[in-house]
Amino acid sequence: MRMRTKAVLLIVFLSCLAGCGSREPSAQSPQAASSSHADSGEVVLEADSLKLGQIRTAPVVLQMAPWDEFEAPGKVEVDPNRVSHVLMPVPGRIRQVLVRLGDAVQEGQPLLVIESPEVSAAVAAYRQAQAELRRAQSALSKAGRDLGRIRDLFENRAAAQRDVWAAENEVAQAQAAVEQAKAEEEQARHRLELLGISPNEPVQQISLTAPISGKVLEIAVAAGEFRTDTSASLMTIADLSRVWITSNVPENLIRLVQIGENVEVELAAYPGEVLRGTVRRIADTLDAETRTVKVQTELPNPGGRFRPGMFGRIRHSHGSKQLPAIPPSALVQDNEGAFVYLEKARGRFQKRRVRAGQPRNGWMPIIEGLSPGERVVADGAILLSAK
Repeated sequence: MRMRTKAVLLIVFLSCLAGCGSREPSAQSPQAASSSHADSGEVVLEADSLKLGQIRTAPVVLQMAPWDEFEAPGKVEVDPNRVSHVLMPVPGRIRQVLVRLGDAVQEGQPLLVIESPEVSAAVAAYRQAQAELRRAQSALSKAGRDLGRIRDLFENRAAAQRDVWAAENEVAQAQAAVEQAKAEEEQARHRLELLGISPNEPVQQISLTAPISGKVLEIAVAAGEFRTDTSASLMTIADLSRVWITSNVPENLIRLVQIGENVEVELAAYPGEVLRGTVRRIADTLDAETRTVKVQTELPNPGGRFRPGMFGRIRHSHGSKQLPAIPPSALVQDNEGAFVYLEKARGRFQKRRVRAGQPRNGWMPIIEGLSPGERVVADGAILLSAK
């Protein structure tokens, strides 16, 4: 009897062990099982997912948007055709600097006063050239009178033919001397004009004047300095009534840019203000590292508001057309490009690659990848991207 009881107890114990081993594994937490990513890029959220309540969708609509549009960052620069450098005409000492950095100057306005012994030497050379010209003219006049007298003698058989020839040769030589003296006098006078001095004023100081009207952008000299390098710039003056916007346009968009076209310009210093510029130059070569082409746009600057060094953007399109558009927040970027999440059903979203244009008026035009009427995730796309 005791043996039968022990056997029954053993069977009951083994049954309990078997029941415990076959028990189902515990269910996953609701948060862990609330979403899944399929290999096709589809994301599925459970109906009770917390993420689903944070996602907002919006329809794809049609909006007028620019077509064949390019946009590139730019920087305000001085027009190199409107820049002038003031140089020393002769070696000398700087006696006065008459303007300051940033001053507006007019063409012909005195900028510097310099002192140089070469100024007096130039005046002396001009006066010497004048004296030489007078001497040569006097010699020519005498040679002409001698020729006339010898011809009279020759007609009266009082002089030989060779005397006439000799007198004519003297006249020719005197004429050549006059021509040479005139050239030297003209050269000396022209040098005085370049120095801006009068031959009747034996001074050693001269004033250097502004070659163009504009702003003084650089002063590289101070009073008291002695300068011998006549090729070094003392002062830089630029006409800022027009400036350039230099941009680097991507290689695949340079076909959309033509010289003479009008483009829109926006500067960071004046947000919301759209300016109009004209393309003046397109570089002949491509930057091999950035794969961009330099484009320079001329921008009127009558008030001097646009200062060299300011950053901005240029933009241009070749017309407008109706395109599918979505809220800018719906567009997601990764290493492969842009994409959106398309709502297929409640809690089901499909990742789709798109090609987008430039945002305008609160909308992001989609050039390729979406159709009107489809719905995209406008807010919360980042929740679907997190795996």
